[in-house]
Amino acid sequence: MHRSSTTALVSPRKRSRRRAAPPTAQVMNAVAIDRFGPPSALKVRPMEVPTPGPNEILIAVSSAGVGIWDTEIRGGWWPEGKPKFPLVLGTDGAGIVAAKGARVRRFAAGDRVWAYEFVNPKGGFYAEFVAVDARHAGPIPENLDLLEAGAAAVTGLTAFQGVHDHLRVRPDETALIFGASGAVGSLAVQFAKHAGAAVIAVARGDDAVALVRKLGADIAIDASGDDFIDQLREVAPDGIDAVLALAGGDRLDACLDLVRKGGRVTHPNGVEPAPRRRRNLHVTSYDAKAGPRQFAALKAAAEECRLQVPLGGVFPLDQAARAHEALEKDRVLGRIALRIRR
Repeated sequence: MHRSSTTALVSPRKRSRRRAAPPTAQVMNAVAIDRFGPPSALKVRPMEVPTPGPNEILIAVSSAGVGIWDTEIRGGWWPEGKPKFPLVLGTDGAGIVAAKGARVRRFAAGDRVWAYEFVNPKGGFYAEFVAVDARHAGPIPENLDLLEAGAAAVTGLTAFQGVHDHLRVRPDETALIFGASGAVGSLAVQFAKHAGAAVIAVARGDDAVALVRKLGADIAIDASGDDFIDQLREVAPDGIDAVLALAGGDRLDACLDLVRKGGRVTHPNGVEPAPRRRRNLHVTSYDAKAGPRQFAALKAAAEECRLQVPLGGVFPLDQAARAHEALEKDRVLGRIALRIRR
């Protein structure tokens, strides 16, 4: 795991609501690729600052999340058609509103926002400025700073919607988070606990188990142990009500054997191998949605549960290639982020 010396794995609380809008310029630094390839394809280059359209906001980016999907795009995956190079990566981040389009009413210059925009034609968040649809941004929770928020926009939406919208976790249920120490799982543990469930977190390794316990899991089980299913049977003798699957494979399948008849299982699209459909279980998949309602719900939940955002590594913008290498080579606890502005 890579971790900056200035960043605690679970970050402290702080913050103010609005800041002076950063001055805009015509040229910015951004990390882009001119072709698909290895991490070394990521290069810092000067680019024009995007101009926000009527329904868009221009964000002076403070931090950007680094996701495994970023490495897949860099390596050659693209959802449809052909990308336009140079391609600036980054699907989510946080910063300060620097300017807005004529039709935008929800935000003002100086607002702290986090945002999620997948395959943005005006460029991603690995840049000093990004223009996004204002509907795909929201005010940052009071208890998060800009670095934490940049690391938790899409992962927060994914975790919260998995627990609340798809599993509909209820008080006094037993909820299992499989892959609990990762970028989504570490947040999902907290949302499930806040929902009143008894939370079983399955992770790999002593450090991962220690992290999810610190985040509030009632039971933390190391999936790398030979007896992990026996441990799971012991702590959930009456079965499991709901499972958020953030990794696939034989170990997940063994967990699903312990789900009660009529139990719920959900996973974000992209988890491979995906959980197999089973008789007597309700198995679904989903993509995170971003909109004013979704960001408002996420903000409220993050403030209510005093959400902690574990940071598994923090890199400056010009070390985006190192961030990708760390994500591809190491087992990361929490999420890796790029710090673009202080």
